[in-house]
Amino acid sequence: MKIVQMLPTISYGDAIGNDVLAIRDMLIKEGIETHIYAEGIDERLPKGTASYSNEYKDSEDTIILYHLSTGSALNKIVQGYKARLFVIYHNVTPPEFFRPYSAFYSRLCAQGLNQVNEMACSPELCIADSYLNKSDLISMGYKCPIEVVPILINFEDYKKKYNKNIVDKYNADGDVNILCTGRIAPNKKQEDVISAFYYYHKFINPKSRLFIVGSYNWQDTYCKKVKKYIEEIGTDGIYLTGHIPFEEILSYYKLADIFVCLSEHEGFCVPLVEAMFFDIPIIAYDSTAVGETLGGAGILLKDKDPKVVAEAINIVVTDEKLRETMKEKGRKRLKDFDNEAVKKQFMTILKKYI
Repeated sequence: MKIVQMLPTISYGDAIGNDVLAIRDMLIKEGIETHIYAEGIDERLPKGTASYSNEYKDSEDTIILYHLSTGSALNKIVQGYKARLFVIYHNVTPPEFFRPYSAFYSRLCAQGLNQVNEMACSPELCIADSYLNKSDLISMGYKCPIEVVPILINFEDYKKKYNKNIVDKYNADGDVNILCTGRIAPNKKQEDVISAFYYYHKFINPKSRLFIVGSYNWQDTYCKKVKKYIEEIGTDGIYLTGHIPFEEILSYYKLADIFVCLSEHEGFCVPLVEAMFFDIPIIAYDSTAVGETLGGAGILLKDKDPKVVAEAINIVVTDEKLRETMKEKGRKRLKDFDNEAVKKQFMTILKKYI
């Protein structure tokens, strides 16, 4: 028996790409022959990490773990293989988030949702990384068994060397460091984080700064909107890092006093777990899988009016007892994502259905 993973694009450093690599390492450790196939392969990945999907040699004694998260011709192709099909569902971003900014990404997301619907009868098994994603599959008519397993997160990576110069630079003056991570995209709603910071910085605590750490493309209409908004409000202390080396990402987690997530669509939201690992109090907007992943480990807001978010930040920053309670809850919740426990859960499910 051979188990291969397949996906439209394997990217460097994103949540799905990291999940794919973690599953690969788990399968190898279990003595299972495995490989990764993708239509697109990020050139920053080590050579040999994956092969192009058209190089896959179909076989009945193979299981395909197919990562489903976007529109792609591969979504249809994979249904025609003789191999057994197990789908790992990461959710598809609704197209309406992209509609005002990008016709291409809006069509891609719409195509993805249509293809998820069309695949309902194809898999023998689905593995969803949240109960939200499971409920989405059920609502689209999936009748196969659907198991829920969190994304595999290699916490050992977070113990690697960080850039001490960045930490020293921003920790020396006593300013409050607010962190928001994730690629700049319409569903992530970075403009709402900026609005909340504007209010906090202007009316509550001018000794503060906001770091938005994540990749962006300034040719994208949404990214241009975010940049223009920052220029218009004229608030200093807002830093957009773009795509940076992993050791620098670790540095921003190291120096952060509080983590803010106001995203309106998440199938899981790995940055919340990362913030827990680094013992950072979390304020998040209650949408999609955010509350599920947070699991009571932070402040979950029903209202993300900038004043509400800013006052919540102030409460957490100034109330040491509350902050310590939030950190403790984060440590407790983090145990639910323990790497070895999730691997055991994943392998138990695979062996059951194999």
